Order: sequence, then C-alpha cells, then structure tokens
Amino acid sequence: MSTLDNPERTLPRRVAEARSDQVADERYGAPVPRLDRLPHVAIDTVLSDLRLLIPGVRGCVLGGVDGLLITHNLPEDADPWDLAALAATSFGIGRQVGLRLRQGAFRESTVRSQDGYLSVYMAGPSALLGVIGEDAINVARLHLHAPTAAERLAALLATARDS
Repeated sequence: MSTLDNPERTLPRRVAEARSDQVADERYGAPVPRLDRLPHVAIDTVLSDLRLLIPGVRGCVLGGVDGLLITHNLPEDADPWDLAALAATSFGIGRQVGLRLRQGAFRESTVRSQDGYLSVYMAGPSALLGVIGEDAINVARLHLHAPTAAERLAALLATARDS
C-alpha cells in the first residue's frame, strides 16, 4: 500500500531552517517559499496550463533537486512533499545513469505504474517539474509540452532569484 492510499503511513521528512526567502509552514513543519518573493501567479499559471493542455494530467509539483517542495497543484489525495522528494529521487537516479553511461546531464525521466505515470523534468539548474498522469494520458503529448513548461518555470525561478 502506498502513502497515497494510506495517509497515516508517510515518508520521513527533512526539516530545514527557514531562509530569508522562506517562512515556516505549520502544516508540514518545514519552510516554504515566501509568496511575495516568487512570481507565484505566473508559476501557478504554468502548472494549470499544463493540466489543461494535456488530458490525463492529475497534477504537478515543482520542487528543488534537494527534494523540498516549492509549489504544486496536486489533488488532495496526493502528498506534495512526498512527490517532490520522489521527483528528486528520480533526478538522482537519472543523473547517475547519464554519468555512468556518458550520455550527458539529466533532462527527464518517466516511471509508469499500473495506474499511471510520474514524469520528472529539469526546470533550471536546481528545480524539477514532476507531473502525475493517469494511465490513459498521451505520454508523447506530455513529452512534447512539459519540457517547454519546465523551461518557463526555470525562467520564472531565475527571475525570482535575481530580484
């Protein structure tokens, strides 16, 4: 049984100190980005557009390569903190595969389960876009549009860091 099926069985969480661009979030016991420091409306629009553009996308998570959550638009039955950590795990494995096979840097990975998909895309040097899809999703269409969305998110995050 997965943590999505049983909310009482959750993965352990790292707790980090809040930086100046973060505030503590009592719901999760971890710092989250300050909304006045991120172009959150534009980021939410990119995530929502991806859900509208590709039928079968259940939701998206934007997280750091360290596994910490930045933002999400997931349904209530999915834990965004766990999915950000899983996206980082997928990145770590994919990065090692690229290094060992001398195929270059990680760009994306897709895991297909019995009832759906988790696809992870690089969104700049330190962020990841994770997309959860139903089993009936058109994966080719996802791979066509999600990298563009990840590039837009990377640009928004870079703008937020520079300001």
